[in-house]
Amino acid sequence: MAVQLEYLAPEGWSPPNADDDYLITLVKMELADGIDESAFPDAAASCAAESSTGTWTKVYDGPDSGVPKADEMKAVAYDLDLKEHMFKIAYKIDLFEYDNMSGLLAGIVGNISGMKMEAGMRIYDIRFPKKMVQAYPGPAFGIKGVRDFMGISEGPLLCTVPKPKIGRNAQEQAVLARQLFTAAGGNYHGIKDDENLTSLKFNSFEDRCKAVHAVRREVEEATGNKKFFLNNTTHSNMDTMMDRANMIKEEGGRWMMMDVITTGFTGTHSMRLKNPGLAIHAHRAMHGFITRESGPGVLGMGKLQGFSISMIAIAKIMRLLGVDSLHGGSPKAKMEDYGEALHIKNVLQGDETPATDFTLGQKWYGMKSVWHTASGGLHSGTVPRVMEVLGHDLVIQCGGGSLGHPGGIDAGVEAVVEATQVAMRGDNLDEWLKANPDSSLAAAAKHWGFEPKIVY
Repeated sequence: MAVQLEYLAPEGWSPPNADDDYLITLVKMELADGIDESAFPDAAASCAAESSTGTWTKVYDGPDSGVPKADEMKAVAYDLDLKEHMFKIAYKIDLFEYDNMSGLLAGIVGNISGMKMEAGMRIYDIRFPKKMVQAYPGPAFGIKGVRDFMGISEGPLLCTVPKPKIGRNAQEQAVLARQLFTAAGGNYHGIKDDENLTSLKFNSFEDRCKAVHAVRREVEEATGNKKFFLNNTTHSNMDTMMDRANMIKEEGGRWMMMDVITTGFTGTHSMRLKNPGLAIHAHRAMHGFITRESGPGVLGMGKLQGFSISMIAIAKIMRLLGVDSLHGGSPKAKMEDYGEALHIKNVLQGDETPATDFTLGQKWYGMKSVWHTASGGLHSGTVPRVMEVLGHDLVIQCGGGSLGHPGGIDAGVEAVVEATQVAMRGDNLDEWLKANPDSSLAAAAKHWGFEPKIVY
């Protein structure tokens, strides 16, 4: 394959002063049938070329051609793993606008998956340099800010999505909110719209926003306990989203919800900068179509089965753009089977994310941390394990896992609260269940067990 310039770094090279001067990506490539293994270095170099300053053939390089500057600014592939077909690409920071995520991704991810010699590719991670991190707003509130306005100093935030996803009208959802907010001694915190509940004829955004927030205000005034409503503002018209955010603010709400993948990077960035002082809860509907890798190569080793970018990289991007909580999945019962959830949590929280065999790590330079939202088939029997792996700075979302309890909704809420308290005290779950056989948690464990319930 011919390329205009040389885009492969010498063996042993690494970018000098990387955290100041370079953006780095970690990539794995699966060669197409009929392409010899010896072509891998050329393919890696072609990715660096296509995503920076190169093209597929030699072009005019005379006066005013721009070729000297292109040569100076070219990206290079380096640290090639010839066995696993993993490699890194180093981009000089001045190839990009520092605060333009849409433009950045058009470069580093945009076209590199289209080469004929590829049968699969995965972008595992992106390491952002200091000037880029500092150019983005980051979360407005983060973990500490949310704890402050919720008045909750420790432990996870507990939340339920109405199930069925679609079916209740606004008043019926307000009735459910009251039940959730007052069950289990008032120790449950929130209710959340599901991703496809926007503004429907039988449950409009305006009616739902006003009805649920009226209940929230009443319960807070009566009990002194803060509650939240993650009201779905998602719309393809930015003005409509802003109107919805303003309505939440007028009703005294503190959070808004947004489907950040379908809304897009521009919408997420803009809403962070322009919304009226609300925390942003980021749902990730549709992410699986761009992040899912079902083959053994999902963790770097083994064959890829398609083209994707990891949720780890997406989570980094969303922290930069300024969400306050983000859905990041949850672990299964066994430590070795937590998938990407722990790695996602690590890029959302803390001031330095460690590197691993298939991640690049990240310095955050004081940027606020993001709540990791654990969801997807969760119920009270899974809560202690989720907290053991992911910590306490979590939004734990149990939809069917609260509303489907054999003893009813109040018992479902009570079971989740009991499980959370068991985990926070550090009690042994099996021993607690033996000592409390008539508890709501014991009934839930008998009904569902201790694994997440996944739809197959």
